[in-house]
Amino acid sequence: MEEQDTDYARVALAEAKAAAARGEVPVGAVLVSAGNDVLAQSGNRIVELRDPTAHAEILALREGAKRLGNERLVGTTLYVTLEPCAMCAGAIAHARVERLVYAASDPKGGAVEHGAKFFEQPTCHHRPKIDRGGDADAAGTLLRDFFRVRRG
Repeated sequence: MEEQDTDYARVALAEAKAAAARGEVPVGAVLVSAGNDVLAQSGNRIVELRDPTAHAEILALREGAKRLGNERLVGTTLYVTLEPCAMCAGAIAHARVERLVYAASDPKGGAVEHGAKFFEQPTCHHRPKIDRGGDADAAGTLLRDFFRVRRG
């Protein structure tokens, strides 16, 4: 992972921490342009917006598309603290994100290396370059601590 990857992954982790502080599942995402400009960053806002699609990745993709004035996010990199679910993987493919970097694996709900393995399906029309990066331990600990408190 390059130095800039580490920096963007830290921003995603900060977004995850902010989501946890709002009572949301702590997942953060940052969308970066081909020129290394941050186009969008967000944490989960499902509860706040009362929107089951308000995952960090979806919110970052929406804002990035708005900023670029284009639904195709060609040349972009999406940094996420947790392996994307099937919904988010589908949105990443539809948006034509060039590269996906995620920190923690999600054996229960992830759809990149687990579950549906979305990008490996023959019906997937766009496959981003996928890298693991960021602080998987910190992202995983943040999630485990969040759910430990919730479950009592």
